[in-house]
Amino acid sequence: METGLSNRVALVTGASGAIGRATALHLAAEGAAVAVSWHTNHDGARDVVDTITRTGGRAHAVRLDHGVHTAVPRVIEEITERLGPISALIANAVQWPAFDADEIDGLSTSLTVNTVGPLALIDAALPAMRAAGWGRVVVVSTDIVGQPMAGPIAYATAKGALETAARVLAVREARHGILTNIVRPGFTLTDKVLSAPFLGPEAVAAESEKTPTCRICTPDDIATAITYLASAANGHVNGQTLSLAGGRELVRG
Repeated sequence: METGLSNRVALVTGASGAIGRATALHLAAEGAAVAVSWHTNHDGARDVVDTITRTGGRAHAVRLDHGVHTAVPRVIEEITERLGPISALIANAVQWPAFDADEIDGLSTSLTVNTVGPLALIDAALPAMRAAGWGRVVVVSTDIVGQPMAGPIAYATAKGALETAARVLAVREARHGILTNIVRPGFTLTDKVLSAPFLGPEAVAAESEKTPTCRICTPDDIATAITYLASAANGHVNGQTLSLAGGRELVRG
């Protein structure tokens, strides 16, 4: 499959984490130059960059705080100067909630970081995509939006709002050659999931038994789907929500 990513520039936010790292490596393997953003885990981002450059790829790490929207133009400028104009943007970064926090107090913060922040970044990247007549935006959401569970209301609300905005972008920007899609990971084997208070190893094992594929999603599963949606191989998928829960959404209980 020809992805057409060679010599294109992709930005993966939150690339120091499991899903972002896997996505950055997959995109680089297809020939893309990859900008990896980080907020607190600089060492993780540097490791991703080093892994890509060791194999002859191009990559650059940039710090991005989704809570400081005024910094977005500087981030876009830095990436453009180092790698070139952004062609594909994968909005993967997330701020996990404090599970013991008051939901109402946490809602404003979650919306600021998990909704407004990614949208500000997308908005800043769109002019270059429009000028090129080609672009791909992939928003990483959560299966909680479609399959509610006992968990953080503020986080789910913010992701739901981001999904709605992404669908509006899909309609508005397709005429410019820019396709926007959403991926919804279900339970995914990451350290964050395994250590979450309401999840953990026992919950993962239980979900595996209930999932038609009899296993839990991995970061590579998600990265493979994102790479397709972010590439030229995807020529007409737009405004869609792809569940990556192994068919779990089809099963009750």
